[in-house]
Amino acid sequence: MPTDEPIDARVRRRLRELRAERGLTLAQVAERANIDMSTLSRLESGKRRLALDHVPALASALGVSSDDLLGSAPVPDPRVRARARTFEDMTMVPLTRHGPAGGLQAYKIVIAGRRREPPEELPSHEGHEWLYVMTGTLRLVLGDQEFAIAPGEAAEFSTWTPHWFGAADGPVELIAIFGPQGQRVHLQA
Repeated sequence: MPTDEPIDARVRRRLRELRAERGLTLAQVAERANIDMSTLSRLESGKRRLALDHVPALASALGVSSDDLLGSAPVPDPRVRARARTFEDMTMVPLTRHGPAGGLQAYKIVIAGRRREPPEELPSHEGHEWLYVMTGTLRLVLGDQEFAIAPGEAAEFSTWTPHWFGAADGPVELIAIFGPQGQRVHLQA
């Protein structure tokens, strides 16, 4: 962030950042700060100047100190430190934190070569999935159809279609992106 950023611009930016980080609406912050929602909107957009008496109420509404609201945002640790989970011959390594990606979560998945046969009843659920194969050949079953997805190929599909994926002929490494529903289903073990 620029160090020469004017304080009013910095506070406007921090208001938006902190509100978004906490998943709060303008109405929620305005109610907590006991100010009119249109006033908060104008403060965030720069159409109204920030008065010093706004700072403590807004900081309290956002659950931070006045110094945190007036200062620059700390640079967060960018590393994803969630632990890998292994089940049903798959190891899933989280590549994203639970955060602002619209509920989407990315994983590196390593599938053991022995995971070759789908269950009798294929699962289906709300959502959408995206897969990118890095090594090995992925066996993807969608309803009554079966696909071999080679390294460098991607697949995307609605998870309302009964589906399963495993190894075609040896270990597979892939990157997968799941929505919240897919993440629950694939990590329920």
